[in-house]
Amino acid sequence: MSTTVDNVVPPRPAAWKRALGKARSNPTTMVGLLICVAILLAAVLAPWLAPHDPAEQDILSRLQPPGGDYPLGTDQFGRDILSRLMWGARISLSVSLSAIAIAMVIGGAIGMVSGYIGGRFDLVTMQAMDVLLSFPSLILGLIVVALLGPDLVNLIVAIALTAIAPFARIARAPTLALKERAFVEAGRALGFSHARILFRHILPNITSEVMVMGTLWLATAVRVEASLSFIGLGVKPPTPTWGGMTRDGFENILDAPWLAVFPGVAILLLVLGLNMTGDGLRDATDPKLRNE
Repeated sequence: MSTTVDNVVPPRPAAWKRALGKARSNPTTMVGLLICVAILLAAVLAPWLAPHDPAEQDILSRLQPPGGDYPLGTDQFGRDILSRLMWGARISLSVSLSAIAIAMVIGGAIGMVSGYIGGRFDLVTMQAMDVLLSFPSLILGLIVVALLGPDLVNLIVAIALTAIAPFARIARAPTLALKERAFVEAGRALGFSHARILFRHILPNITSEVMVMGTLWLATAVRVEASLSFIGLGVKPPTPTWGGMTRDGFENILDAPWLAVFPGVAILLLVLGLNMTGDGLRDATDPKLRNE
């Protein structure tokens, strides 16, 4: 019977099952996951759950405190804060998820190819990634958005650019070790193409590390999006965003503190939930922490 490289690839499903089982048994991870799911459901179901139109203005009801028809109060234009928070969650999540997905694909591919090829190509590529890493995420995002202009697409591009280098680094490290493993050497001996080895045999073995990094960087993407919106470089008004709502609330911080407090709490909860979930997944997929 002939031997193929597929017969010597380390099995992954069992490891994933053990990791998911450990994550489910971690109360911190489950709390973080519940927070993320609750915010995600509020964003997805905003058209049906929001009690008011987020852009509808009622000057007679401006700066109403929380209670009655407005559970979280109204802003300076009489718009419902709760409805705007729900719709704003759609912007925060869509921008963050899109940006991290782009960074995960591009950065992961760069790191995987760089680690597999090695040599001078790897050196030059990682030096380029180090240049990107030398800029703080917010500063790099600020530069890109300032150059391209405040727009939803430009915001996604800016945040994705800040996250490419970390994903390249996290994908490169295991690739360097995996390319020396027996199943990769067997693939080369059998005449498999480099593309097949990379995407059929190396990629499945680094997916867990990249996915965990993606969960953790989602929290960073939310913070960067909120920060850029806060300084006026996010999605243009009247589209509700959590950062923009926090900025608007500072104009009435003494008279109506809820305008800034509720969006700030929403950002805090989402970032906390993503970090708790990411930390739990990292612990569950780390073989050292699993005593393997």
